Amino acid sequence: MKKAFFLFAILISYVGFSQILDPVKWKTKTEKISDNEYYLISTATIDGGWHLYAQDIPKGGPRPTIFSFTPNDSYELIGKTSEEEGITEDDKVFKMQIKYFANKATFKQKIRLLKEDAKIEANVQFMVCNDTRCLPPRSEDLTFFTSEKSKASAVKKVAKVADLSDDEANGMLYGLSSSDIREPSVDLNTLGTTNNNTSIEKKNDNASLWSIFGLGFLGGLLALLTPCVFPMIPLTVSFFTKKDSSKGSGISKALLYGFFILAVYLLLSIPFHLLDSINPDILNEISTNVWLNVIFFIVFVFFAGSFFGFYELTLPSSWTNKTTEGENSGGIIGVFFMALTLAIVSFSCTGPILGSLLAGSLSSDGGAWQLTSGMAGFGVALGLPFTLFAMFPNMLKSLPKSGGWMTTVKVVLGFLELALAFKFLSNADLVAHWNILKIEPFLILWILIFAGLALYLFGLIKFPHDSPLQKIGFSRITFGILVAAFTVYLASGFMVNKETKTFSSLSLLSGLAPPVGYSYIYPNKCPNNLTCFKDLKEGLAYAKKTNKPIMLDFTGYACVNCRKMEEHVWPTEKIDNVLRNDYVLISLYVDDKKELPKEEQIVVNRVNGGTRQLFNYGHKWSHFQTVFFKTNTQPYYVLLSSDGKQILNTPVGYTPNEDEYLNWLQDGKEKSKNTLNNLFNQVEFN
Repeated sequence: MKKAFFLFAILISYVGFSQILDPVKWKTKTEKISDNEYYLISTATIDGGWHLYAQDIPKGGPRPTIFSFTPNDSYELIGKTSEEEGITEDDKVFKMQIKYFANKATFKQKIRLLKEDAKIEANVQFMVCNDTRCLPPRSEDLTFFTSEKSKASAVKKVAKVADLSDDEANGMLYGLSSSDIREPSVDLNTLGTTNNNTSIEKKNDNASLWSIFGLGFLGGLLALLTPCVFPMIPLTVSFFTKKDSSKGSGISKALLYGFFILAVYLLLSIPFHLLDSINPDILNEISTNVWLNVIFFIVFVFFAGSFFGFYELTLPSSWTNKTTEGENSGGIIGVFFMALTLAIVSFSCTGPILGSLLAGSLSSDGGAWQLTSGMAGFGVALGLPFTLFAMFPNMLKSLPKSGGWMTTVKVVLGFLELALAFKFLSNADLVAHWNILKIEPFLILWILIFAGLALYLFGLIKFPHDSPLQKIGFSRITFGILVAAFTVYLASGFMVNKETKTFSSLSLLSGLAPPVGYSYIYPNKCPNNLTCFKDLKEGLAYAKKTNKPIMLDFTGYACVNCRKMEEHVWPTEKIDNVLRNDYVLISLYVDDKKELPKEEQIVVNRVNGGTRQLFNYGHKWSHFQTVFFKTNTQPYYVLLSSDGKQILNTPVGYTPNEDEYLNWLQDGKEKSKNTLNNLFNQVEFN
C-alpha cells in the first residue's frame, strides 16, 4: 500500500503540473581544508511545509537524496557524502520512521585535488513531500570551483557569452543552481523577450477579430439575398417612411431599427462570455466535444435539407405572436420588438447561416470575442440596408425584384452547409481517433458535393422549389464554371508531394479538411514528416540528450489556424530546415479526447479559481497551457532551452507571415546559446 500511495502521489503531482512548485533551491560552494583537500558543500533551501529526504531511506519509503560526481583527472573523492543530523520521526505519509530536512539542508563531500585547481560537476537527485502530496523526483546539475582563479575565469567567460555583468554571471554560474532559472510558469518577460515578437502576437489577435467580423458580414449579406429577408427590406422601410408625418422621424426610427437588429445578434454572444469567464477552456471543450460535433454534423445536414426545399424551418408561432404584440408598444420599445420579430420570422434562412457562424467561431481559437465579432458583422450586414434605404428611399427602385434567383441562392447555401457538415464530422473523427474520415474519403465527399452544385447551376439537377428554367443566365453560368474549377482544384489534392511524402496540401482547405498526414495511403504522424513528440516528458528527455532547444507547439486536431501554419508556413524551405535540424518539436493537442489512465484523472485548481477534473489528454495539455502560459489559444508556440526551464523569447500565436515566423525561430535559436547548460559547456579551464 505504501508503494501504491507513493506512485499515486507522484502521478498526481506530475499530471497536475507540479512544475509550478519549486520548493527547493540549491547553492554550491567549496571550503579549503588543507593544501590539496576541500569540502564540496551543497546547500538546499527548502520552502516551509516541505521535506527533503536524507540519503539513507528505508525500503518502501520516498526517494532518497543521491549525489553523483562526474569523474575527471583533476580530483578524487574521499569517503561518502555527509549530511546534517536532520529530523527523524514517524512520517505521516509513509507511516515509517524517516530522516528528513526542513527549511535547510547541508551536504558535504570531501575531495583531494590532483591538479592545481578543478571544475567539478555533480548531479543531485531528490524528491520532496509535504503532509498532503509529493512532487516527482527531480535532478539538478551542480558545479564547484576549487579556486578563485578558476571561478573568476568562468565568470568572465560566462559574462562575455551571455552579455551579462560580472555580478550577474557570478550569481548565475556559481551562487545559483539551474533550479533558480525559473520554469515556464513565470512572467514571459524573461531573457530574450523582444518587442517585435510581442507585436506579432498582438497584430495577429486584432487581425483574427477583423477577419471573423468580415466572415460574419459576408454571412449577413448572404442572408439578405434569401427569400425570408430580401422581400422585407422595401416593406419595412416603407413602413418607417410613411407611418410618421415627418420624414426625419421615420429615418431616426429606421436607424434605431438597424441598431436593434445589430443588438439582437450581439446579445446572442453574451452567454458565451459568461461561460468563458467561468472556465477559460469551455469554448474549446464545446467546439471539440466529439458528440457535439456529431450533432453539428446532423444539424447542418438538416439545414441543408431545408435550403434544398424539402421542408421549412420555423420557430414556434407563439414567439412571433409575442414579439408582434410588443411592436404595438410604440416608441423605442416598439422598434426593438420589430427588430426581434425580423430575427424570428427570418430564422428559416438566417438560422443555418448563423449556426455556421456560431459553430465556426467556436471552432476558431479566440473564444467568445471572436464569436462576438462574427455576430457583430452579421448584424451590421443585416441591419445596414434598412438604415440606408430609409435614409435614401429612392434607392429602393434599384433593388432587383424578388423571384426564382433567391431560391437559387438558398440551394447554393444548402450545398455549402452540406460541405461544412463533413468538417464537423471530421473534427469528431480526429479528436476521438476513430480513423474513419481521413483525407481520402473527405476529399471524395467534397468533390461529389461541389460537382453536384456545378450540375445544379448548369440546370442538370433540380429541387422542389425551383422554378422552370427558360434559360440559364450569364451570372449563373459564370458561377457554375467557378464551382467546376473548384471541383478540379479539390481533385488536385490527390497529387503526391514527393518532399513530404503526403498528398498535396490545398490552401483553401486548411483547417476544413483533415491534415494530409491523416491518410490511409500516406500516413504521417507529424506534419511534413518532421520528427515530433506528443508527450512532454519524452520530448524533454530527447531535447536534453541532443542539447537542442525546444519548440513547444500547443495545437489541436480541430484547429484551423494550426493546419494553416503546418501546411503552408512550416513547409517553406528555410523554416523547414530550422524546425527539422535546430529544434525538438513537442506538439501538445489540447483537444485530444484519448482518456487518461484512471490514476491520472485528478482534480486540479483553475487559474481563475475553482477546480476541474482532468479526464483526457486534451484536458491535461489545455490545463498545462493555461497554468503555465496564461493563455488558451491555439496555435501557440513557445521556444524553450534544451532542459525546458527557460523561455527563450516571447511566445507567439498564429503567424502567417513566413519572414516574421522565421526571424522568431532564429531569434530563439540565438538565445538558446545563452542558457545555463550551454554556458557551462562553453567554459574551459587551463
